[in-house]
Amino acid sequence: MASNKVFKNLDEQIEILKDKGLIISDEVYSREILLRENYFFLMGYRHIFIRHDSSRKFKEGTTFEELYSLFVFDRMFRNIIFKNILIVENNYKSIFSYTLSKNYGYKEKDYLNAKNFDNDKLKQRQINDLIRKVKRQFRVNGKSHGATSHYMDNYGYIPFWIGIKVISFGLMSEMFSILKHDDKNDIAGIYHLESEEMEIYLPILANYRNLCAHEDIVFDHFTQRMIPDNKYHNLLNIDKTNGEYVYGKNDIFALVIILKRMLSSDDFKMMMNEINYEFDRLCGRLHTVTIEDVKDKMGFPPNYRDIMYME
Repeated sequence: MASNKVFKNLDEQIEILKDKGLIISDEVYSREILLRENYFFLMGYRHIFIRHDSSRKFKEGTTFEELYSLFVFDRMFRNIIFKNILIVENNYKSIFSYTLSKNYGYKEKDYLNAKNFDNDKLKQRQINDLIRKVKRQFRVNGKSHGATSHYMDNYGYIPFWIGIKVISFGLMSEMFSILKHDDKNDIAGIYHLESEEMEIYLPILANYRNLCAHEDIVFDHFTQRMIPDNKYHNLLNIDKTNGEYVYGKNDIFALVIILKRMLSSDDFKMMMNEINYEFDRLCGRLHTVTIEDVKDKMGFPPNYRDIMYME
């Protein structure tokens, strides 16, 4: 049975880090960072700096500043990813609501009618459950949003193109899976995607959105689902092991590929330029590991920049 974790004050935290081989040259600065950022969360970035032996200590020469630099890089990277996922979220919600409103009507009783969704009997429970969840989010969240409360108070209904503002991306991504085949194809076609691809992409985007919103570690996150092979894996000549691409399947670069396919060309290039800037900034602050080590951890192939100019 594991021993209980007890509270450690800042001085004790500093000593633990020193015992692990981390060089701390400015204790006042390090103490301030630990207080503001939390020892536990900062240590979430230690793995890339740890020796590959039984000691589990930091590689020789690793400094507190170096560890914190990776922490800050992930924060900046996370913010870049987050704002671009929000662009996709807004676009997807707009297209989704437009499609259902056009095909089935603009009142809840119309666009949230179970008959408008997949008629597979195995999906009926899921369909009814998701419709209930959407209606609940309308009730709970609708009153706190100006536009939705205005429609509820003055018209007695919420048009879908207004209501999407108070529905979570996670729920909206799941809604795609219960659409009729033609509606799926119409929405996916806007992105030049197959509906099967989009059904995989959406929950991955929702997963990363939640990680970003809660300031979780993102740079070396792996998703449970892998994205299907696509032309970018091939165009980048990504290596394979046992017939499987080693990059861009369920790592951060897989998310980059998804965003490549769902953002506008200008938005994607702007995102990549911002990411490249953060890589360059981090590069100048690393000395016990290289920026290539970090990129490899993220699943970025050596020629990843080429994706910016691919169609």
